[in-house]
Amino acid sequence: MPKLKRELGLLGVFCIASGAMISSGLFILPGLAYFKSGPAVIVAYLLAGILVIPSMLSKAELATAMPKSGGTYFFVGRSMGAGFGTLAGISAWFSLAFKSAFALLGIGAFSIILYPAIPIWQIKIIAVVFCIVFSVINIIGVKHTGKLQSIIVIVLISILVIYVFRGIPAVKNQHFQNFMIGDMKTLFMTAGLIFISYGGLTKIASVAEEIKNPSRNIPLGMILSFVIVTIIYVLVVFVTVGVLGDGLLRPEPANYSLTPISDSANVFMGSAGKIILAIAALLAFISTANAGILAASRDPMAMSRDRLLPSFFEKVSKRFQTPHVSIIFTTLFMISVILFLDLEMLVKTASTLKILLFSFVNIAVIIMRESGIQNYRPKFRSPLYPWIQIFALIAYGFLIIQMGKTPILIASLFMVGGLLWYWFYGRIRSNRESALLHIIQRIKAKDLPTTALETELKEIIRERDKIQKDRFDHIIEKSIILDIKKPVTKEEFFKMVSDKVSSTIDKSYNYFLKRLIEREEESSTVLTENLAIPHIIIGGENKFNILLARCKDGIYFSKEAPKIQIVFVIAGTKDERNFHLQTLAAIAQIVQNPNFEKKWLNAKNEEALRDIVLLGDRKRL
Repeated sequence: MPKLKRELGLLGVFCIASGAMISSGLFILPGLAYFKSGPAVIVAYLLAGILVIPSMLSKAELATAMPKSGGTYFFVGRSMGAGFGTLAGISAWFSLAFKSAFALLGIGAFSIILYPAIPIWQIKIIAVVFCIVFSVINIIGVKHTGKLQSIIVIVLISILVIYVFRGIPAVKNQHFQNFMIGDMKTLFMTAGLIFISYGGLTKIASVAEEIKNPSRNIPLGMILSFVIVTIIYVLVVFVTVGVLGDGLLRPEPANYSLTPISDSANVFMGSAGKIILAIAALLAFISTANAGILAASRDPMAMSRDRLLPSFFEKVSKRFQTPHVSIIFTTLFMISVILFLDLEMLVKTASTLKILLFSFVNIAVIIMRESGIQNYRPKFRSPLYPWIQIFALIAYGFLIIQMGKTPILIASLFMVGGLLWYWFYGRIRSNRESALLHIIQRIKAKDLPTTALETELKEIIRERDKIQKDRFDHIIEKSIILDIKKPVTKEEFFKMVSDKVSSTIDKSYNYFLKRLIEREEESSTVLTENLAIPHIIIGGENKFNILLARCKDGIYFSKEAPKIQIVFVIAGTKDERNFHLQTLAAIAQIVQNPNFEKKWLNAKNEEALRDIVLLGDRKRL
């Protein structure tokens, strides 16, 4: 499978997430939101931010456990199955593409401030040109995309900070009288409208495979982006409402200003300020569109890898190591939307799909946690689990209801279409295992074949943590494992080991058994109350073997060690003495992990025991 370069650092993560948020939600939406709820729009922006926190935490957890391209699709597919994964992937792909196309049209729309006489067809041409430019940048490489995004977002945030500091002295207290229009339901409806402004926060998970040190940079970048952008949202809207008040409203038919921030800047910074904020708006739309192409193009790539879409979507450019086919296809779709479609209802539908996707993410965390999958090892864990996820599901259900019947109907048809595609195309070709199967296994207590997901997660962890296999790993991958189901004595255990190991090192059963007994009589190999590491030197050359054993009911080694549950048996020739010592050191590092014993005793099968050792924290040679 082709690999993507890990080139994005913390700044790139922060800027992609921030750039995906600071867009129409700030430069266009305050006018509409003020029309709905009055000055309380400030509270609505803060409330919307609070509602996105559960999804941010859930997605950060999933992304650090599975830093792979595809984001929501990958998480939902691995947790809920290929059918829901197909639905999530297609929904995320088109939702991002619609919103990015809308942002590109926003570039043209805001150019009206600079060039008032510009006709609609020129606005669309401008949007198409920028779409092609961003497509080329994305194909050349995500590093260039990240650099461009970083420059745009830094400039954008700087302009908004200046706007806030210059605008606060111009705020008029009387504009906050009659603070809330309507009741609490109106406030929550406005928050639901604004909620989409934060939707771009979690886009960064779609490019997790291209982030350096994802365990640190993904959660830290998302949290920093959320905190800083939320503060900017609230302060900018506070200044805008405080400066304009009812000046945010307009006569029929629009009822509200489409350029509220620029209008406000015009009051206290003059025409120059209005132009500067218009430029800032253009930068915001550029950053959203750029990040949208970057993130949206990774969804079909990830689905193609799982054979849920045709194989050409996963092709990676040999020169630039980017998914060029997926980027081109996404770009063509966005151009067709820009040129031929009315986006108003489509954007609402995309917003409804986004809320559904956030719901899927929170469900995915619950399923992954409850499945008992051993190799689900996120570096960041969502706090307040599962209550914060349950709160999110209830809140998002309420928000979806507020979107109206038509968007819900269109979103439902879209979901049915995604499931039909899976049934007639993906189901036949893909055989991906999900965490949901593990939950079913736990409920039914049946021996279902559920090792594929564990194996996949093991390889993801190796890639995430940059684990390079050494000789110890290769030996463990081939080692014999005993999972003893009843209590046994030390002598019975040594006989079992001799029966399994002797033939693999060209020694007789009696010879191997004798060496084990003699070694134990010299000095006990018991290290703790439940761990023993019998290790012997055998005759010959170039022979080395490790056997892993678990006995939940305990192996009776002595009165002082009556219930040994964890055993590593090491046998090697004299010429392997140095590696013998290295192996003892490796095992010592692995078993010192605070959670090692719990994982060992709870492991489902022999392969799970092997994975605990292979993925154990230790220094590798």
